Amino acid sequence: MSNDNKYKNLEIWKEAKKLVSLIDTITIKFLEDKKVGLTSLIKRAVIFIPPNIVEGIGRIYNKETRQFFYKAKSLLYEVETPIYLALDLGVIEKIKNNNSLIKLFSLAN
Repeated sequence: MSNDNKYKNLEIWKEAKKLVSLIDTITIKFLEDKKVGLTSLIKRAVIFIPPNIVEGIGRIYNKETRQFFYKAKSLLYEVETPIYLALDLGVIEKIKNNNSLIKLFSLAN
């Protein structure tokens, strides 16, 4: 595998991709309950997590790399709060059999 594709071996990138799919599944329920604001907020943030990781890997200087990783991490936090709100509002039940969000936070810290 070339250096250009080394991000594909990163666990955090793999988990971020899983999170995008998970969010897509979860937000279908939001739309049924008319929680359009939560849906757009979460989807807007989650979709940019994997690309920021990839862009960081593609940078030459460590400072630039860190900048994109920090952006991905901040987007992850942006996803976390609306998920908790949706849980509190009863829009979604506990996320069972998928720990991508928890795993991503542990990898990001």
